[in-house]
This record gives sequence, C-alpha cells and structure tokens, in this order.
Amino acid sequence: MNAIPANSQKGFGPLNIRIFLFFFISGFCGLLYQIVWLRMAYISFGVITPVLSVVLSVFMLGLALGSFMGGQWIIRLGNRFKVSALALYGATEFLIGMEALGVPKSFAWGEKLLLATGEMNSLKYLFFSDLIITLTILPCCVLMGVTYPLMMSFLEGRDASSTKCFSYLYLANVSGAVGGSFITAFVLIERFGLNQSLQLAASLNFLISILCVWTCFRSPYKSVFNNTCLTGDPQRTTGKDGALLRPVFIYYLLFLTGFISMAMEVVWVRAFTPVLKTTIYSFASILTVYLLATCAGTFIYRGDINHRRSRPTGLLLLLLSVFSFLPVVMNDPRIMNIISGHRHGADVLMVLLSLIPFCSALGYFTPQLIDQLSLGKPEEAGKAYAVNIAGCIAGPLAASYILLPHEGVRLSLASLAAPFLLTAVLYYRGLLLKNLKAAALVSLAAVLCAVSVFENVSYEESLARLAGSVIRRDYAATVVCAGKGMKKSLFVNGIAITSLTTITKMMVHWPLLFSPRVPRTALVICFGMGTTYRSALSWNIKTTAVELVPSIKEAFGYYFDDASKVLHNPKGAIFIDDGRRFLNRTGATYDVIVIDPPPPVEAAASSLLYSEQFYALIKKHLNQGGILQQWFPRGEKKILQAAARSLYNAFPYVRANRSCEGWGVHFLASMSPLKAPSVGEMLAKMPLSARKDMMEWSRKNARPDELLKKMLSREVAARELFNDDQTIRITDDRPYNEYYFLRRLFSAYPLDHLLKGRSAEGSSPYFKK
Repeated sequence: MNAIPANSQKGFGPLNIRIFLFFFISGFCGLLYQIVWLRMAYISFGVITPVLSVVLSVFMLGLALGSFMGGQWIIRLGNRFKVSALALYGATEFLIGMEALGVPKSFAWGEKLLLATGEMNSLKYLFFSDLIITLTILPCCVLMGVTYPLMMSFLEGRDASSTKCFSYLYLANVSGAVGGSFITAFVLIERFGLNQSLQLAASLNFLISILCVWTCFRSPYKSVFNNTCLTGDPQRTTGKDGALLRPVFIYYLLFLTGFISMAMEVVWVRAFTPVLKTTIYSFASILTVYLLATCAGTFIYRGDINHRRSRPTGLLLLLLSVFSFLPVVMNDPRIMNIISGHRHGADVLMVLLSLIPFCSALGYFTPQLIDQLSLGKPEEAGKAYAVNIAGCIAGPLAASYILLPHEGVRLSLASLAAPFLLTAVLYYRGLLLKNLKAAALVSLAAVLCAVSVFENVSYEESLARLAGSVIRRDYAATVVCAGKGMKKSLFVNGIAITSLTTITKMMVHWPLLFSPRVPRTALVICFGMGTTYRSALSWNIKTTAVELVPSIKEAFGYYFDDASKVLHNPKGAIFIDDGRRFLNRTGATYDVIVIDPPPPVEAAASSLLYSEQFYALIKKHLNQGGILQQWFPRGEKKILQAAARSLYNAFPYVRANRSCEGWGVHFLASMSPLKAPSVGEMLAKMPLSARKDMMEWSRKNARPDELLKKMLSREVAARELFNDDQTIRITDDRPYNEYYFLRRLFSAYPLDHLLKGRSAEGSSPYFKK
C-alpha cells in the first residue's frame, strides 16, 4: 500500500501493518457478531425466515448508513474539534464492543415485552419483533460502517496522494471476516458457547481501541478538511477497453453486484442443501468460501494496482457473466454425479469450488469500482460503499420472497446471472464484434444461459420427477411430496423429512396412554405429514399443531384421503409458526405436548427443541400430570446422552422406549410420576377410533395388544442413556448436538447402537431425581 511509508513509525510494527491488523480483527468480530446475533434472535423471536431476513438486512443497512454518515459529517466533526480520525476510529471500536455486549439483554427484554402483544396476532408480533431486533443491533452495525471512512480519513491525512486505500482496508476486513465465519462456527461456539464467544469479540474491539489510543500519541492530529483530494472534483477514469466510467454507471454496477451476490447466496443455500445437508457447517462452508474467494479477488486486485495495472471493466463484467452460471450448471445432479462419481465428499467439494470463480471476480471488481469512484476520498468511498450495501439488502429480500417462491432455484440463479451478461453486451455495444475475446466470452455466457434455462435439472426438480410427486415453494422452503401408497415421502429443500410410519402415530398415542387422567388437549410441534396431528384427533380431543413451513400444511391432502375431513375438524387447529415462539405467545396448557424435531439430530437450529431452556418453557404449558413426548432418531451416542441429560435436568420423571420399529427413542417426561399402565388398562382407555388409527398401517390380523406389549418391552434403562459427564447436555448457549466439529475431529464418535438392543434386565424402568 502506498498510503504510508513502511518506516514512518517505530514501535511494535509499521503503521500500515498495524492498521491492516485493526481492520482484520474488526472484520473477524463483525462476522462473529452476525452469526451469534442471528442465533440469539432465533432463541428469542423464533426460527423463522422473517427473523433471518431482518437480522441480515439490518446488519447491512447499518453498514450502509454508517459508511454514508462517516463520509458526510463524522470526519468534519473530527476536524472541527481537532480530533484525529484514528482516535475517532478507536472510540468507535470501543462503542461497538459495548453495544454488542448489550444485545442478549435487549433480546431477552424484547421477548418478554412481546408477550403482551396478544397470542395469535402474527402481523402485530412480526412488526414489533422486527422493530426490537432493528433497534437493538442497528446502532452497532452503523458504528461498524463508520470505520471505513474514518480510517480512510486518517490514511489520507498521512498521504493525500493515496487513491487506493479503500481496497487495502477492504482486503483486511474481508480477510478477518473469513476467519470470523469459519472459527466462530467450527471452533468458538462449540468450545465456549454463544455468550463467551460474544464476550471474546467485544474484548477484541476493546483491544483495538486501546491500541488506537496508543498509536494516536505516535501520530499527531492532521487535518484533511482542506486537502484537494477531499474537496476537489473527482477524476474520471476510463477502462483499457476505452469506455468512459461515469459515476452513475459505477453506482449502478455497485448496486448490481451487491444485489446479485447476496441474492445468489440465499439461493445457493436452498439449491445445494441436498448436497451440503442441513447442518450449521454447511451454511458456514458456503459463507467461508464466499468470503475467502472474495478476499482472494481483492488480493489479486491489490497486486495489480501495485504493478500499476487493472483489469478492464468490460472484461470483468464478461467474466462475472460466465462465472455466475457455473453454480447453475453444478446444480444439476446428473452433471454432479458424473463429475463426483457419486461420492458425497467429492460432490460437496465440487459445489463449493463452483462458487469460487464468481466470488473471486466480485472481490476484484467491487473494490476496484469504489477506488475508481472515490480516489481515496472518504466521502465518495462512503457513498459508494453504501450503494453497494443497499444492493446487498435488497438482494436477499428479492430472492426469498419473489424469485424462489415463483421460479425455483434453477430459474432464480439464471435470472440473477443474466443481468451481468446484458450489462456487458450494452457496455461494449458496437465494439463487441471487434473484440474477439469479448465476443467469445459473450458466446460462452449465452450458451451457459441457454443450458441453464432449457436443459438443466435442479435437485428439487429431480425429486419432483418421482412417481406421483407434487412440488410447492414458499419463502421458507421448497416442499416435494413424492411416492404412492405406503411409499409416500416428504422432502424439504431436498432433504427427506419423514414417511408413512406407525412411529409417528405412537408419538402421540404413547403419551396419551400414560396420561394419569382422561386427556382433553394435545399440542404437536412440527406438523410434518400430519400423521401425529391426525392420530391425536382420533382421541376426539382438542388438538393444536404448529408448523414452520406454510407449504407443508398445504401438502397434507397428498398423504391422506380424509385430509379435508381432518382439516375441518372443529377440535383441530394448525398454526404456521415457530414452536418456541408459539408457546411464548399463548397461555394455553395441554395434557400432552409432542415434539418431533427435524432430522438429522445435528440439523441447524434443532437444539432449540432439545434445550433445557425450551423444556422449562414446556413445563409452563403442561397441565397437572401433563406429559412431554420428545422423539430422538438415530444419531451420535453422545448427542443421545446430551438429550437425555437435558430432559433429566428439566423433569423429575423421565421414561424412554425404543420405537415399535426398533430404531429411535420415545422420551416421556413429566413433573408427576409416570406409572406404566397394563396393556388391558391401555386398551380400555383408548377410544375405538384411536385403536383403529394406531393399527391402520400394521400387518393384516395384527392386534393392538401385541403392539402395546412390544412397546412396553422396549423400555431403555437410564444407565444406557446417561454419561457421567454433566457438561454433555444441550442448552441454548451450548447447542451440543449442532456443533460437533472439534469432538469428532479429535476423537472417535461411534453411532448409537443401543437403540437396537434391549434394555438391561432388572434396570429401573424410569429414572427419578
């Protein structure tokens, strides 16, 4: 970087390296905050798309406002009071740390405040929850945005001839963001939990603040108010292809790149879920690759300008046109299988590699545009960066609520890639035929576009080709119903969720049979195919179901011929909501609450349905003698132990039974003793309609007493489920089941084989505190 002579400062290192480290750490903290805040927002306000959208949008909005405000008036404020821009930067980092530490308390306060907004008024709740999230994190995000123009002001004061300092800071910030996204997801949360990770980031902000104060003593105040670089007319540049880069065109390109890149990131997550699966690490991998490739592109750009060269704008547009279609092509499972040879690790690698060329070109193009427009001026850089972030805000909203619900992943990706191709063609106009390289790239992009639109088949479309399948899309997910007869299955974003099985019937029949009184109410969290909900209504009791994805409720008729009758049952009600959020907003209590978390047990955000804090909420909604049924499918043995420990810590009485099919565990938990009735007592308690429902899918001539005897014989003893290590448990702060990278990296993790065997003879049938 030519902004500061390498030998301009003594001490613990050259000043330019020190500033690079400041922005590197700041970028690290910024991504850590985003990941942790999103998780905390899920805990307080529900695991729903609006919460995700508002956290990401407010994060980007704050950066845009801060960047604009910092360039417009904060720098003038420093000059007025003769305060170094570096000192203002240090104060900003200190305030970021202080604001970040207050987010958990603000979210908790907001969660309690929203209980007074009414029980089922979704629009009112959504408005006020979004408002609370915005008011909580926006100030901190604005402060993050201010850091760019503040540091650019300081660098300009050191060397007014510098015109490329934005890209230097951008490289440092994105490099830190790479580390923040990877280390937070793969190390920090598993090792330290959410709150301690947040405290670590705040401590790093405080460290930057202290170092800035120390540096200010070594770098006296210099005014930049009168520098020609700040007050003069901006110099207009032309690309090597001869096209004039007007400010309006640069602003358009900055908005376009921000819009398309962030919209594509949203679509990538849904498009590649069948390959990457639904774990936290899948999403973290996409984010890390995105940032790492962006960092690489910026690094190449910095190398080019050090050699006094840069890539032409037209060429970069054409490269983006070609590269943006690569993920579309790789979304075809036929092509992926040929390349990867049906090996899961290979297809994951190919998916991630397909993102690198586009993100690298973007990492080169964005800082180049801002450098060309700003020429080192903090005001111009602030406005330019704000325009780019404005595109980043609009992109995810358009992808989530317009493109994906109406076009699906394949056409959404093609629609987002096409504007680069169109802009490149218009940019060259008559010069295109004279430039063989440009013409070749346009032709290649056009071919990829045609293949993407007319020949490609996405993962969701390949599922939709299964026998008798139906595909539905909404803002939350793509739902595919497939199969015939007893082979029907439910897929959400390409992941198999459930099938027709008696296990899902027993999820509600089993706890109702253990109820010490005649049951009158039941709550089913996670509707799925609707089997459990339908079985609960066979008891002729008031039944409520909660489901996160709107299209899943609409798919109910695909699986059951009597769906219309069930849906119109006056004793039933289905709500599209998050389970925790629903319980926080209702005062109703139930005799039985049934939870069937989405598979696998490591699924992102699933720990919020296994945690001790969630069970504490459940207890408030159980009647006297009420029973919770928690389903646990196959999984890592330690996760099973953690789930059992969390239940035991929350409830004094817990029983566990393997399912009627021999895999998975039905946990029953209550605040009252769980006395096992005899088979005769169970049969006497069941209405005739409930018996018929329970045996609906059993073999011919099978008797209900045989099924109940089988279930009673499959009790699992406490000592088979527990681990003496009290730290192996699931809490909101330590989502043990979701974060497993370190423990599996450094130790063997055998899958749970206990579920296939019988419980130890003579063991206690249930465990009590």
